[in-house]
Amino acid sequence: MTVQNHKNQSGPVSFKAPAPLLPDYLSLHARWQADHPALITSDGSVSWADFDKATNRIANGLKKQGLGPGDHVAVVMNNGRAMMEALFGIMKAGCCSVPLNLSVSDDALAAMLDDSGAKGIFVTDQQRPRLDAIFQTAKRPALCVCADEAAAEWLSLSQWMGRFFDTSLALAIPPDAPCNIIYSSGTTGLPKGIVHSHQGRLHWAYDIALAYGYRAGAKSLCTIGLYSNIMWAVMLATLLGGGTVVVHDAFDAKQALDDIKRLRITHTAMVPVQWQRLVDAGADTLGLASLQSAITVGSPMPVDLKRRILALMPTAFFELYGLTEGILTVLAPDDMTNRLTSVGRPIPGCDIRLIDDEGHPCPHGEAGEIVSRARYVMPGYLNRPDATEESQWRDENGDVWLRTGDVGRLDDKGYLYIVDRKKDMILSGGQNIYPADIEAILLRHDAVSDCAVIGVPDDRWGETPIAIVVAAAAITAEDLQQWLNERLGKQQRVRAIVFADTLPRNPNGKILKRVLRTQHQKGRL
Repeated sequence: MTVQNHKNQSGPVSFKAPAPLLPDYLSLHARWQADHPALITSDGSVSWADFDKATNRIANGLKKQGLGPGDHVAVVMNNGRAMMEALFGIMKAGCCSVPLNLSVSDDALAAMLDDSGAKGIFVTDQQRPRLDAIFQTAKRPALCVCADEAAAEWLSLSQWMGRFFDTSLALAIPPDAPCNIIYSSGTTGLPKGIVHSHQGRLHWAYDIALAYGYRAGAKSLCTIGLYSNIMWAVMLATLLGGGTVVVHDAFDAKQALDDIKRLRITHTAMVPVQWQRLVDAGADTLGLASLQSAITVGSPMPVDLKRRILALMPTAFFELYGLTEGILTVLAPDDMTNRLTSVGRPIPGCDIRLIDDEGHPCPHGEAGEIVSRARYVMPGYLNRPDATEESQWRDENGDVWLRTGDVGRLDDKGYLYIVDRKKDMILSGGQNIYPADIEAILLRHDAVSDCAVIGVPDDRWGETPIAIVVAAAAITAEDLQQWLNERLGKQQRVRAIVFADTLPRNPNGKILKRVLRTQHQKGRL
């Protein structure tokens, strides 16, 4: 049918609107729920209208600097309002944010900055001295903004923002333009920059919101550094639906419990060690009653702790297995009771397979490397085509899947169980030994608080397992070794027990086994 348009010209009329990206959702929320809180920090509550204006000012400032789609902007900031506004102002400008892990060494931070090619940088006052030291020998980005007072070669964020309009940019962001780069946690080697597109991040947020029940009324608590992909999952799923993000400066178990109860928090995600600290701080069912989706993520949770948390939140406790590169599973509360050691099944829109060492699909019931497909999988690693190629597996149709490096198995109902990290597997006398199997048994002993099993060189077997243990009670290494080896298969038996005060972990709670392997080579036991 032909319809007359407003210029009296004959022709078809289309009502098709461009597909929105995350900045479009943020602007619409500011229009339709201007007074609703978008953000709560230690500085107070920020309405959607004010959050929109602040992020617009930053976006306009970046555009004035000549930055836009394809340009990288580093963020080296402590949690708080300024960091949230910087991250989403960068997003609105179509730029690519590079939030960097504050816990890494100065050398690692400098290497990440150099690798990212950032043309601008936002910092908080606590981090500025580190950057000043780095920039004595490294190239300083053209735009350097500090969230606190102005300093030599640093603009004050508030003063800089005040120079620009608070209206939105008329900018069409290419959907495949990079949205952010998150550097890997580096559990197996040097960190790699994982790139995500604007469209991929929207799809990711949408699928997480669907799987974990985020909605307009969500009030979500972030207690980990906002450079973490775990917190990006919480942030984006919440803001996509027009909810409220509650950001803590740092994790404190008592403060977290107080705010969950006082603010009626509905959603959060934490690593297992944080959940343990909440239990130790007196978490109870009444205080956690407002939670609708409370996720454990980042590393495997000990079964006994998982059982305790599930008892506190029988309808709200979920487990998520995922990689920043792009795979997500969900183990819902209804499924958890009878499958405490599973990480669930892929969320809607995600598919997984298991492949053997030759790259062939595994027969049913056999363990293999987990590969994944989803619309939000990364385009690749920054500046690392070799690593990108190594992360790919092609199926019989030529379709590309993401290799996770994790070994898993599927039960007859399709529930996934993580066997171990492929690179952590120990090859002893031609036999594959999975450290996670040994660790699970060790953690049953009352005298063991934490543990890690690694392989060390052995003249006879090639490698042999040893256990590094954080003790919860007095016990000798010999007694614990005997207790453990009595419960293991012949090839699994550990050569030694080594006690340690703590185990090295990254901010997401994963044990840094490469650090342990370096510390405990043969002859250093």
